[in-house]
Amino acid sequence: MEVVVVLLVILAVLGLIVLSSSVKVVKQYERGVIYRWGRVNRLPKEPGPRFLVPFIDRMTKVNMQVVTMPVPSQEGITRDNVSVRVDAVLYFRVVDPIRATVDVQNYQFAMLQVAQTSLRSIIGKSDLDDLLSGREQLHEGLELMLATPAAGWGVHIDRVEIKDVALPESMKRSMARQAEADRERRARIITADGELQASQKLSEAARTMDANPAALQLRLLQTVVEVAAEKNSTLVMPFPVEMLRFFDRAGAGTGAANDKPAAAAAPPAVAPADPQPAVEPADERAELPKSVGPQIPDPRSSEE
Repeated sequence: MEVVVVLLVILAVLGLIVLSSSVKVVKQYERGVIYRWGRVNRLPKEPGPRFLVPFIDRMTKVNMQVVTMPVPSQEGITRDNVSVRVDAVLYFRVVDPIRATVDVQNYQFAMLQVAQTSLRSIIGKSDLDDLLSGREQLHEGLELMLATPAAGWGVHIDRVEIKDVALPESMKRSMARQAEADRERRARIITADGELQASQKLSEAARTMDANPAALQLRLLQTVVEVAAEKNSTLVMPFPVEMLRFFDRAGAGTGAANDKPAAAAAPPAVAPADPQPAVEPADERAELPKSVGPQIPDPRSSEE
């Protein structure tokens, strides 16, 4: 009796083990591929609990989520002979789990290798400017190059993007000098254009002030007001030459008007009388009287 009980317990344990091994749970983001006697079932299993025939069926789960795969940096030479290192990011997902498990041994490794070779190929076909600024077209080209083999493996390419472009230091310095020279050129052009516009406006203002001298005086007063607003103790006011000319012309016109009647009433000029003969100066060579010095007595005469 005890032996029967032991056998029943052993059978129950084996039944539980077999039952647990025959029941599989497929998650929502997975699909199950069933192999029965080594032959694949063409209908993948949907999410939920699935019962398998013990020791006959084998199930492989395939992830249907989007896979983000970084592509290692690939070094290449562009079409304009510049050495660069480019890395990218690949986004793909499995759409046919049967083909992804049967037609290719490891679809993720296969996609990585294809992405690397396609990236090196796109580097050699592109210019440096395209790698730096025209990446949208490169992304489309990479996607087309990867879509052809991926379709045969049951994989759909969502998108491919170039993440970074590494340039040599010498090329970076050359590009920096080029950008600096271009900015300096544009700055000079803008400055010259500003000078041209300012000269045109100043020329128009000069013609207006020349036609209306009062405008020059008003401008001078405005300048005085602007300088006085600084509250300086000393005010240096420039006096324009045009204003002096204006006053000169005004004074010349008034003087000419006053001189006309005086010239009409002036009497006729009288001839001057004969001049008196000039007295000739004394002869400078005449001898002047010599001054007589004091007489010194002779000491011998005093002794006598």
